[in-house]
Amino acid sequence: MLDGNEDNRRMHNPSVRRSMSDHLKRTMLSNAAAPFRVSRSVVLQEAVVSEEINVALLAMESVSSQSTDLGPFFGLPTKVKDLLHNLKGIKSLYDWQETCLNLECVQQRRNLIYSLPTSGGKTLVAEILILKELLCRKKDCLLILPYVSLVQEKVRGLASFGLELNFMVEEYAGSKGKFPPVKRRTSQCLYIATIEKAHSLVNSLIETNRLDNIGLVVVDELHMLGDGSRGAIIEMTIAKLLYISKTTQIIGMSATLGNIKDIQTFLKAENYTNDFRPVQLKEYVKLKDAIYEVDPKEEECFRLSRPLNYKYSSGMQKVDPDHIIALVTEVIPSHSCLVFCPTKKNCENVASMICKYLKENYLRHREAEKSTLLCELRDSGNGNMCPVLRRTVPFGIAYHHSGLTTEERKLVEEAYSRGVLCLLTCTSTLAAGINLPARRVILRSPFVATEFLKRSQYKQMVGRAGRAGIDSEGESILILQEKERKMATSLVCAPMETCYSNLMYEDGKGVLSLILSLIGLNITTSLEQLKDFLSGTLLSVQEGQLCVKKSLWDFALECVEVLKEKGLITAKHDAQDVTLQVTRLGKATYKGSVDLTYSGMLYSDLSKGLEGLLLNSYLHLVYLVTPYDLISQCKPEWMVFLRQFTMLSASEQKMSAAVGVPESFVARKAAGQTVRKNVNMLVVTRMYLAMVLFSLLKETNLWIVAEKFQMSRGFVQTLLTSASAFCSCVLHFTEELEEFWPYKVLLSELTRRLAYCVQAELIPLMEVAGVMESRAKQLYNAGYKTLSHLANADPSVLSKTISNLYKKQANQIVAAAKIMCLSFADASE
Repeated sequence: MLDGNEDNRRMHNPSVRRSMSDHLKRTMLSNAAAPFRVSRSVVLQEAVVSEEINVALLAMESVSSQSTDLGPFFGLPTKVKDLLHNLKGIKSLYDWQETCLNLECVQQRRNLIYSLPTSGGKTLVAEILILKELLCRKKDCLLILPYVSLVQEKVRGLASFGLELNFMVEEYAGSKGKFPPVKRRTSQCLYIATIEKAHSLVNSLIETNRLDNIGLVVVDELHMLGDGSRGAIIEMTIAKLLYISKTTQIIGMSATLGNIKDIQTFLKAENYTNDFRPVQLKEYVKLKDAIYEVDPKEEECFRLSRPLNYKYSSGMQKVDPDHIIALVTEVIPSHSCLVFCPTKKNCENVASMICKYLKENYLRHREAEKSTLLCELRDSGNGNMCPVLRRTVPFGIAYHHSGLTTEERKLVEEAYSRGVLCLLTCTSTLAAGINLPARRVILRSPFVATEFLKRSQYKQMVGRAGRAGIDSEGESILILQEKERKMATSLVCAPMETCYSNLMYEDGKGVLSLILSLIGLNITTSLEQLKDFLSGTLLSVQEGQLCVKKSLWDFALECVEVLKEKGLITAKHDAQDVTLQVTRLGKATYKGSVDLTYSGMLYSDLSKGLEGLLLNSYLHLVYLVTPYDLISQCKPEWMVFLRQFTMLSASEQKMSAAVGVPESFVARKAAGQTVRKNVNMLVVTRMYLAMVLFSLLKETNLWIVAEKFQMSRGFVQTLLTSASAFCSCVLHFTEELEEFWPYKVLLSELTRRLAYCVQAELIPLMEVAGVMESRAKQLYNAGYKTLSHLANADPSVLSKTISNLYKKQANQIVAAAKIMCLSFADASE
């Protein structure tokens, strides 16, 4: 224990405080959870690494820009090469990776786009460049990924590198991430962020004049520039980086693009393209009773490969006219297979159908591990389990789509990666998300729901075929009906689609949002500056194709008028130009990343809420943070609504009536009566969704709540995740508006509750990347009750103590916990 005087000395002596954090850092790095005692040789090795970094740093300052040899391993210490081998199993780089890393533009830190087919090894190049920036140039880095699951996977994977090489790894996804980020005393930081969070992070760095701290930004899946509102956000982020920081290097990774020149012009980047794949891919289509190989040289693009001679009974022929069972049994269970289906329901039906006709020997393949997986799935659902998975998992088969909970998806993915599951029936989102390769990929149909596949979607799906280091080749089979033959020819043989700016998406919502944030961040305070900025966007590069009715500048001037009408900006005219300023509401809107469609509505709802804020229940607050954009995806079940409504307290029912949903209305709808009174159905549906969330906070069992409200558990999980993220947005929105001061404290706690929706004692463990609810319970019950307990765990002991926790997972969890502890210690504020 410290006495009071000692405490005071440390509070007023920064060097003492620093030495404490340094001591904590040294202690944790050397022996906190090491499975062996730290020897003298290890200490010497650390000294060598440190010396190598210094040598590399000096080399970067003194060697001419033409030189490509800045150190032992692409300008990095040898330890990086050893870590790649030990942690990722990478012994050497592919030729193209070496070529790319040695490009003159890379050495001179110019912007670069490099594009290769799926599974070509793009990520490793980016990771080496990130490490170089962190260790040698001592600058922070930002890695932008499209999905939360990918961010979490990358945080887990790179935490061990951070520990070994002394840099921080921070997650910016969902409700996670601090704006502006915490300042560090000694360490550089790698921010790993989703598209939306990366934009907010860049905004916060611009506002605090810290953007130059970011030395490198890597954008994965750069072709998503052409993907709706998310593409617009990527474009805004890149355009701001290009305009403001002349020292930040931007690297874009992508599948092959049809109009790479446009993207190059926008990014002011060079381009490196290679068609390398570590495993050869053969593409086929199935038509009637034959398999054809895709060959662009053939007149009709297809060349007969083999006839199908499957002996189906008449019953099987009716159930499976496309011969999916025969096609999958050619490869499973000894090899893996993915079957892409057009809808979620089709995924489940196809998985069930295949199992009906498999022989009993499939049940015996890795039987014990499949039994363990079933137990894990049951535990993740608190005793509940999907009946389809209960039937299919024993055969080594599962489905994968957004209807699964996050925990179920993670368990299914891990089991498939280990070969416990040999076949997944899945929707197209799997191809764009986590990396799950297969020996054979089957496309059940050339449609996603009712939409015909895009060329880029098709390439992403078939690109999952072929597992490097496991298979000598991969193959894809697209199942076609005769009427789809002509359309499919362009799908499999045509050049890649072009990638267009999405700032004009939904009548130019992106341009509106961009202009608001530019004015709010003082990037452009006049029309002249605004014009200059817009000339550096991808939309400007493609103005000829996208701005047909009016020029980009004319449209921008219209947007300025719209923002004035909405009360988000003001314009002051003088002799020379127009001075643009953001209003308080405008600032709250862009800082909260609130969609302009809902900004006024949110302000109105929060204002009304203050008139009679219900504080003895979470219901009112939950209603205020229920996402507007999910309302259209839900239709209330009126009897369920009434049953749940009657279970509310008197004050909760009164609050519901105050926002526009009285009990009388719900009762009449449940009775099937016509309601003459004019009631806003958007408000009604939002209250219904709020009651689902409210029930979740009390119950914390997602399965029970889903059953209670007759919703899919996947939708309930999506609602919870979206509400958590939106709650974080509303919190930032209210922080900018003085009149909403009561919400600040209330919403910060609610954001945390919604982010995890578990018993309070499990939350600290679930903040560690990769720890879900069922795993947190296991850890807590085994005595690992806090973050520091977990950070000080021995991975070897942990994997033996916790059932079904593999050594690699244990290492990643402990490393992620250590990084979080070190991050707190290294914070300078």
